[in-house]
Amino acid sequence: MIAEGDDYVIVDKPAHLLVHPSVPGNPSTLWDGLKAYLAFEIANGGQVSIITRLDRETSGIVLVATTRESARRFGLAMQAKNFNKSYLAIVWGWPEQDQFEIDAPLRRKGEIEDSPVWVKQIVHPEGKNARTDFTVIKRFRRITSNGERFSLIECRPETGRMHQIRVHLQHAGHPMVGDKIYGQPGEHCYLDFIETGWTPVLEQQLLLNRQALHASRLSWNDEQGFHDFSCHLPPALENFISLNKV
Repeated sequence: MIAEGDDYVIVDKPAHLLVHPSVPGNPSTLWDGLKAYLAFEIANGGQVSIITRLDRETSGIVLVATTRESARRFGLAMQAKNFNKSYLAIVWGWPEQDQFEIDAPLRRKGEIEDSPVWVKQIVHPEGKNARTDFTVIKRFRRITSNGERFSLIECRPETGRMHQIRVHLQHAGHPMVGDKIYGQPGEHCYLDFIETGWTPVLEQQLLLNRQALHASRLSWNDEQGFHDFSCHLPPALENFISLNKV
C-alpha cells in the first residue's frame, strides 16, 4: 500500500498479478486482494473501482476508488485528461537522443493481416492517434563478453492506447527487455511461453521473466486539489541494472 485516502487507495501492484479475474482457473488477482482488504468499507456501502489498470507483467502504481462518488470524480478527471502517468522501462540499446517522442497511430495487427497473437498492436496510418514522450535516465552495458547496451527510460504517454509504450519503443528501435510480444527476438517468445511456460531458453532470450515496465508515478487534479504519488522500481528491475555497469 502506497497511500490511503478517505475514498481511494494507491497500491503498488507486483508483476505477474492480474488486475481483474479474466482467465480460467481463478488465479489470485489484485481485485480479490482489494475486496478482502476493503471488506469493512464494502459492507458499509463502499466499492472497489480500479481506475488505472496495468498489464499482468507490468508493476507499479494503481489507483482504486472506494466509493461511487470518488469513482465518478476520477472518471471525470480522466475524461478531462487531468491525469499524468509516468513509467520506467528498461530497453535494448542506447537511443541517439536523451529526449525524444513517438507520435504514431496504433491499430490491432489482426485487422490488417494475419497475426498469431490476437492482442498485438502495430503502428499503422489508419490507427488511433498515440503519442509518448521519452527521456533516457541511464545508459549501461551488460557485464558479458559482448557488452550489450541497455537504457533505463522514463515514458510519459499522452494517450492511453493498448500496449502503447511497448509498441512505440519497438517502433523506435529499442524494444523492452523481457517483452514476449514486442521485444527481441520476437513474438514467437509469447507463443512459446503459452505452450511451454517459462523455460531456460526463454530466459536466455528475454533476460527477464516479465516485461521491464513499471508505473512509477501518478498525479492528477480534481475538485479536491492536486495529488502526486510515486513508487520505486521493484527489486527485479533494480537488480538487472545493478548487475550491469554504466
